Amino acid sequence: MNDTKHLDRLRSLLDPATTAVVTNELQRGIVGDAVMLPALADQVRATGMMANVGSMCVAARDAGVRVLHATVEQRPDSAAMIENCRIFALGGKAARAGNNPILIGSEGAKLMPELGDDPRDIVVARMHGMTAFTSTSLDQILRNLGITTIVACGVSVNMGVYGLILNAIDLGYQVVLPRDTVTGVPAEFAEAAIEHTLQLLATMTTAAEVSAIWAELAATN
Repeated sequence: MNDTKHLDRLRSLLDPATTAVVTNELQRGIVGDAVMLPALADQVRATGMMANVGSMCVAARDAGVRVLHATVEQRPDSAAMIENCRIFALGGKAARAGNNPILIGSEGAKLMPELGDDPRDIVVARMHGMTAFTSTSLDQILRNLGITTIVACGVSVNMGVYGLILNAIDLGYQVVLPRDTVTGVPAEFAEAAIEHTLQLLATMTTAAEVSAIWAELAATN
């Protein structure tokens, strides 16, 4: 990923004035300690991706790049959601048993600590659907900010990140994907999905490469 053509393309895509980092479901109740799907949280820890996302968010803010967090949260009565697929049914069953890790206002609904607590960040929450753009103001917010490039990161490659990227492409955004800021389960599936699908949709890179470009731009402005 160090060839001149690749880096020139990244620099053109990562203009701080038109770029935003969008994290997907990096919440304590999803990838932290008290989670419904422990295998995903284990994979996040094994890859060390939270440190990569955290450092990239710092570099983004330093360069004047907006950071947005797409989150999911639920009411205690689970109103506004429907169990129309297996994963939602599993969540509904857990909620009825008193185990809902992403209740509105709970610790589990909060962002992972590695993301920092910066007032410049924008949190876009949803109570329904599988992906960040569905039934939220994410698209309108990005357009109001003048964003044309999304740097996608988070979980999971299986569904959420895949949906985020595909929807972003459909809506006309450029997508940059630091491959060390996403994961899924099992690990072999995540690697295959990145290799055979996501790299056909997004410009592939790493968190360090993105951060280095923003550091360069910040130093010259």
